[in-house]
Amino acid sequence: MPEKIVMEKLIITAAICGAEVTKEQNPAVPYTVEEIVREAKSAVDAGAAIVHLHVREDDGTPTQSKARFKECMDAIYKVCPDVIIIPSTGGAVGMSAEERLQPTELMPEMATLDCGTCNFGDDVFENTMPMMRAFGKRMMENNIKPEYECFEMGHLDTVLNMARKGQVPGAPMQFNFVLGVPGCTPATVQNLAWLVNAIPAGSTWTATGIGRNAFTLAAAAIVMGGNVRVGFEDNLNLERGVLAKSNGELVAKVVRIAKELGRPVATSAEAREILSLKK
Repeated sequence: MPEKIVMEKLIITAAICGAEVTKEQNPAVPYTVEEIVREAKSAVDAGAAIVHLHVREDDGTPTQSKARFKECMDAIYKVCPDVIIIPSTGGAVGMSAEERLQPTELMPEMATLDCGTCNFGDDVFENTMPMMRAFGKRMMENNIKPEYECFEMGHLDTVLNMARKGQVPGAPMQFNFVLGVPGCTPATVQNLAWLVNAIPAGSTWTATGIGRNAFTLAAAAIVMGGNVRVGFEDNLNLERGVLAKSNGELVAKVVRIAKELGRPVATSAEAREILSLKK
């Protein structure tokens, strides 16, 4: 009999609001602190171990304000005390590095680190080498584990070189492969496998499929032994033509797919162990 492959439990991340999507696209997109807490709780209750967090002003304007992040994170922890919150240092297109780094001053256990410049539809998402070195330095100084956001193979190659030079935190590394952004790598299983096959042994990884690719890529990641990110930042629909009523609905769909495929879902405590975090 062939040896059975044993996978870690599935870590589900909910990207609850992002910086670009609006209530005009889906009325459930959260802007206010209360709405952000509502969406975080819906996702955690459905099975998410991690909340990937952008924050907004009450009118929906994206912000990287340290005070706004603190207000939202504190409010989420009141109702979801064990959840892992990964604040975004990506912010929104056009923000400076100094603006984007503000949430790292709150000493979160993890934060995102974007690994290269790329086209974002009609915009350019700038992440120069000096910016990435500054982000890496800050995360090493503040003992923050990065989630390395890779939109292209070149991004992965760049951050692996930086880790070898000690410019960003090294092993064990956590990668998030974001596929399907217009202007970046298409969301195909072949492209996901290409990226996963290039990461160092002992790394962990998550797949994020944008738009209609969300659940196709989720299913692939589940059977490949990776983890999954879903949420309004990446996809507003539960299925074609049907808006999701909450982030919790999107997470619940991933939980159902995982159950059908025989992959148990990790709690936040189990996710911390898998990701080598200390609360």
